[in-house]
Amino acid sequence: MSPEWTVLSAERFALGEGLRSVSGGLVMTDILSGRLLSVDTGEVLVSLDEPLGAVAPLAGGGWIAAAGRGMAVLDGGVRWLARPVDASMRMNDGVADASGRFWAGAMAWDARPGAGRLFRVDPDGSVHTVLEGLTVPNGPVFAGDTMYLADSAAGVIHRYEVSEAGELGPGELFARVEEGSPDGMTVDAEGYVWSAIWGASRVVRFAPDGTVDRVLPVPAVQPTSVCLASGRLIVTSATHGLAAPGPLDGAVLATPCSVTAAPACAARVRPGLPTVRLGKTITPEDVRSLDD
Repeated sequence: MSPEWTVLSAERFALGEGLRSVSGGLVMTDILSGRLLSVDTGEVLVSLDEPLGAVAPLAGGGWIAAAGRGMAVLDGGVRWLARPVDASMRMNDGVADASGRFWAGAMAWDARPGAGRLFRVDPDGSVHTVLEGLTVPNGPVFAGDTMYLADSAAGVIHRYEVSEAGELGPGELFARVEEGSPDGMTVDAEGYVWSAIWGASRVVRFAPDGTVDRVLPVPAVQPTSVCLASGRLIVTSATHGLAAPGPLDGAVLATPCSVTAAPACAARVRPGLPTVRLGKTITPEDVRSLDD
């Protein structure tokens, strides 16, 4: 049976992404417009003048973000930790792990093969390149000390063991997607991996051994990210690149789901930073270095 979907958004997003269940409810990003939004209220929590790929809550308040050409703290302004990629690239998806580190991928604007990278931000604010040679990294997501990372352009999801120090073990193929591209992911309480499948109008739940457990049709061509919260599966989608978007392309959609997942982990980077002032539009004058 096909799931019944409820539309949660009046807006149709060009590149809706980055769904996260946080203590204040559900948040998402619209990458190309640089906005962080509350899914529950539609309120714009933060607006940047550059792309905003994903955020994680900061312990003590505020956000850490994969934005523009790097990683930044959003606390009513933009405090850049690092801008490790050039103007031909942008940050994409990102997430915090249970140890408080923040992991974020970068891709070329033209999806140039092999240009993508994965970075790790440690609690002391240092930024490290941990993987190179990717094309469109999505995720990562974590199940304990296991990281799952999609390379969307290659149609694959890899799995890595992560050491206590944050070092990656050798990667192994977890799953290959034959139709469409694996995009945003989440891990549920049973250790299963859910992935939005861009271009294929579906969400797939993978068992811990990488086999397909279930396939859920989605009434949008380009699902982008998934989240399990409050008895629902929530999915963002995108109109970007569609010549003739359908009525639900770009919508945020929800369907009942009994499977649960924990709220997003908080990043413990530079503890004691001031809290974000919700709803403030961040202007170029607010951009400053962490050392200022």
